[in-house]
Amino acid sequence: MFSDSDAAKEVAELTAQLNDHNYRYYVLDNPSIPDAEYDRLMRRLQDLEDAHPELRVSDSPSQRVGALPLSEFSQVQHVIPMLSLDNAFGDDEFSAFDRRLKDRLKSDEDIEFACEPKLDGIALSLRYEEGLLVQAATRGDGQTGEDITQNVKTIGSVPLKLLGENLPPVLEVRGEVYMPKTGFERLNRLAAEAGEKVFVNPRNAAAGSLRQLDSRITARRPLEFCAYSVGDVSANFLPDKHADILQMLSERGFRLNPELRVVTGVQACLEYYRDLGARRDELPFEIDGIVFKVNELALQQKLGFVSRAPRWAIAYKFPAQEEMTELKEVEFQVGRTGAITPVARLEPVYVGGVTVSNATLHNADEIERLGVMIGDTVVIRRAGDVIPQIVSVVLEKRAGRDNLKEITFPDACPVCGSETERAEGEAVVRCAGGLVCGAQRKEGLKHFASRKALDVDGLGDKLVEMLVDQGLVQSLPDLFHLDVDKVAALERMGPKSAQNLVDALEKSKQTTLPRFIYSLGIREVGEVTASQLAKYFLALDAVMAATEEQLLEVPDVGPVVAHHIVTFFRQEHNLETLKALIAEGIHWPEIEAAPAAEELALAGKVIVLTGTLSTMGRSDAKVRLEALGAKVTGSVSKKTDLVIAGEAAGSKRAKAEQLGIDILDESGLLDLLAEHE
Repeated sequence: MFSDSDAAKEVAELTAQLNDHNYRYYVLDNPSIPDAEYDRLMRRLQDLEDAHPELRVSDSPSQRVGALPLSEFSQVQHVIPMLSLDNAFGDDEFSAFDRRLKDRLKSDEDIEFACEPKLDGIALSLRYEEGLLVQAATRGDGQTGEDITQNVKTIGSVPLKLLGENLPPVLEVRGEVYMPKTGFERLNRLAAEAGEKVFVNPRNAAAGSLRQLDSRITARRPLEFCAYSVGDVSANFLPDKHADILQMLSERGFRLNPELRVVTGVQACLEYYRDLGARRDELPFEIDGIVFKVNELALQQKLGFVSRAPRWAIAYKFPAQEEMTELKEVEFQVGRTGAITPVARLEPVYVGGVTVSNATLHNADEIERLGVMIGDTVVIRRAGDVIPQIVSVVLEKRAGRDNLKEITFPDACPVCGSETERAEGEAVVRCAGGLVCGAQRKEGLKHFASRKALDVDGLGDKLVEMLVDQGLVQSLPDLFHLDVDKVAALERMGPKSAQNLVDALEKSKQTTLPRFIYSLGIREVGEVTASQLAKYFLALDAVMAATEEQLLEVPDVGPVVAHHIVTFFRQEHNLETLKALIAEGIHWPEIEAAPAAEELALAGKVIVLTGTLSTMGRSDAKVRLEALGAKVTGSVSKKTDLVIAGEAAGSKRAKAEQLGIDILDESGLLDLLAEHE
């Protein structure tokens, strides 16, 4: 008789065999058994787990087949932001990048770089705890992504359980999900044979496959995962070179790009770039450039970060690829600020790995510069392999054509019929309709509810468009009068989602003056300018009454921005909207006049944040410390006065201990803030 213990033993043996075969197939590219034998082992495991459900665990190979559909994806906050990369588009720009590194390091020695192809796929974060995959998330905006764990578990090259011993308690692996060229071609061939819509390129196919609410669909798509870095990792588990980290990931069960190399100096990097560029079409996957990273982690730490990108890495993109096609028509789109942008509708053409059917013409000046007409044959380029644009007109193709038409900007807004205007000295034509214009209304509402503005949870772009299209919202104040039943009746909504939205809108009424100013969508007023206006004038009424001369006294405000601010607050419909929003209960705490910089409690102190803070994000902690006069930097040095070490603090804490620098834990940080705020 086959006992429970016999079943458990066989499940364990089958799991080990299948995991080993997965590693050999997806990582080593060296399968040791035919597909039919693999399928037989998998069926046996599934049969045993069906008969003994208590033996089915989250990291079982059988979990790759997909689970029941989800209703929606939940959001995930990245412990460490997933930053973007700066780009280089020529040898001179790459050489300038190398010179910046040497200048910052105060050294002329050649730098060792880890070089790898920039896969044209979707960035992904995989979180492992005690060796088990617990979460997979998209990059999103770098701070917040979507939880797609159920889908990612279906990808064979993603280990559900890490290989080896001495595993870190936490290991976040980052990489790219992509669709190989052969898999993409097979997917499209089957779709065409079935009369279904085909994908235009492998990246779109990969993105669409990852965002399926039904993971069983994802399981049928030929997706691969290639690791390229780590994020959140328990202390003392990383080698001191980037390439060695990748080798460690390979030993833990991850696929690496076979073209990965380590080279020293600019010339070696350029040779690698040219070699791979020459072989680009022969590679089994799409790439759009090469990523170069300083290999030494100690040097990475010295170099630090700027804005949303590391100083120590760059993506050297391949030259734009060009093709000819016909300009069929020009349509005019209206943006949030009323800018009317001409969009070229093209005879679809395959350029740089993507089928292009639209391209921006930017503005009237660009159309005049190109001398382009409807019906022309034009040269299309994907600038940086991203943005399709018209480069030139093929004048020789005009001979004998009688269907050419001039491109004329409309006298009236194509959305609302309001007059259009073009300010002196500007290339942009704008709709004068403001919030009465449907296009501006939608974009204005999206901006108003965005994360850096009122931060209305659940009010995404698609929902805003539905609310406007269904006539439920005509202006910003209308948001606070939404009927739960009417919202619940919208597509993909329901009573709970509708109530959550109304509750989120009510919660958003408690905000800050900088956020509120930013939410209004005043031209050229970003979050930094909004913050400066609030700090300088302290009250909304003072900002509204300010003259252009007074506004020019504000840091970060120049003549153009000052003009836009004054113009905005002179418009009667804007003033009516503001009055209505305040009447709805939007409010913020009063701002006290800031003390002189030298009077702040932490003036002159250099502070470093490291590790995970459970009660607040590191970005929030940075803002609060800087408000007290501190300078918050990314690396520990002899000039550092204090290190705030949260959970899983690693090398920065160790270096602070070596240098004898004061260290506070999160509790100490809270006490420090409570004492001085």
